[in-house]
Amino acid sequence: MPTSDTVYESIAKGGTVFRADCPSRPILDQIADKWSMMVMAVLEEPRRFNEIKRRLEGVTQRVLTQTLRRLERNGMIERRVLPTAPIGVEYSLTPLGESLREPFGRLYDWTVARAGEIQASQRDYDTRATG
Repeated sequence: MPTSDTVYESIAKGGTVFRADCPSRPILDQIADKWSMMVMAVLEEPRRFNEIKRRLEGVTQRVLTQTLRRLERNGMIERRVLPTAPIGVEYSLTPLGESLREPFGRLYDWTVARAGEIQASQRDYDTRATG
């Protein structure tokens, strides 16, 4: 598996990382999607659709359904039909999805730690842009 150093080296040397046909592009699009990351964070344990929806303020039913389908297609989560009446569906992380928790956690921690600095930069930029 390539490390971030080898990825950056490849970019610096004009590698094909940014080519439109690179197989990493759709995967990076999925991983970088805000709803995908939030769904995966909520799935620290198996959850039903409405439980996921309640925990993600602002997500629509349509967007959540699309997100869950993409995550399932990419092997990040699994969908299990529950033998209940009425029939229920539960979602959980696969081992592949579980492997993203650690790097996502580092990104989340970085974001929280730097939020004030980023907001100050935004205010400075906005002041310069309007002044």
